[in-house]
Amino acid sequence: MWVEKYRPRSLSEVVNQTEIVARLKIFIQEKSMPHLIFSGPPGTGKTTCALALAHDLFGQSYRQNVKELNASDERGIKVVRTSIKQFAQYMGTKDAPFKILVLDEADNMTSDAQQALRRTMESTSRNCRFILICNYSSKIIDPIQSRCSIFRFSPLKDEDILRRLEDISKKENVKLLNDGKQAILYNSGGDMRRAINILQTAATLKSEIDADTVYKVTGKARPEEIRNLLNSVLEGNFLDGVKQIETLLQIYGLSGLDIIEQIHREVIRLNSISELKKIKLIEEIGEINFRLIEGANEKIQLHALIAKIARIGRELD
Repeated sequence: MWVEKYRPRSLSEVVNQTEIVARLKIFIQEKSMPHLIFSGPPGTGKTTCALALAHDLFGQSYRQNVKELNASDERGIKVVRTSIKQFAQYMGTKDAPFKILVLDEADNMTSDAQQALRRTMESTSRNCRFILICNYSSKIIDPIQSRCSIFRFSPLKDEDILRRLEDISKKENVKLLNDGKQAILYNSGGDMRRAINILQTAATLKSEIDADTVYKVTGKARPEEIRNLLNSVLEGNFLDGVKQIETLLQIYGLSGLDIIEQIHREVIRLNSISELKKIKLIEEIGEINFRLIEGANEKIQLHALIAKIARIGRELD
């Protein structure tokens, strides 16, 4: 996996999260840190920063003093009372001021497990520091939040993702064309992990990666195809829009939710319609998205959306 192969091993290699890295480096200098919560969207460097912090802090004794668990797999109270408690209650090596337990996807833990974890964090704070990694810090109970310093990660900038992709493609002897770069950025949405995985998957098909290769491996429609669909339907070509939806569902094999997500992104970017039309369209897209999540027939719901878009195009002219 290229994601693991090219994961930064030191905080100095982490990109974009400048303020967070600066604060973490202070902990390394002082050889002391509180319990931490890393919160933010996927692929923004939360786990990477936690492991890089541990590497910089412990050096050669990293493996003896760090334990990483995924709370989405081991989310019950039993795990807190066994493996987590056993690791946390014993001292680490002589050259380490404390041990670190990295708990990934901590917001998936049950409430009972979080209550047990709170007590473990209290009783073992002399020997062990916890780094809880989550997408939503609001899902972590207040007693744990009050005991931790919270770091909020933001999506990565396009230039930072491109710099990493260019570096990886050079080391792997893969030629990444300009339209391929833009296609990866469009599909990654600020998620470095997703961007690297797309690059690796595309590289298995061709050594020269262009936009066609990227969209083939991601299973997404091109943004211009979605824009053409929207413009056509807004002009009143309802049946043409239905045919294009059929193509996306049957030939491209996209799911209804994937199509809805792309339509939502492109509606906001459309320059050919007024803000009032965008408001009405977003309302309808939200309604159809809810119905699909609840299990409604995606073909019927997408056709209904096309009908509503066509009606909005006529009513608000």
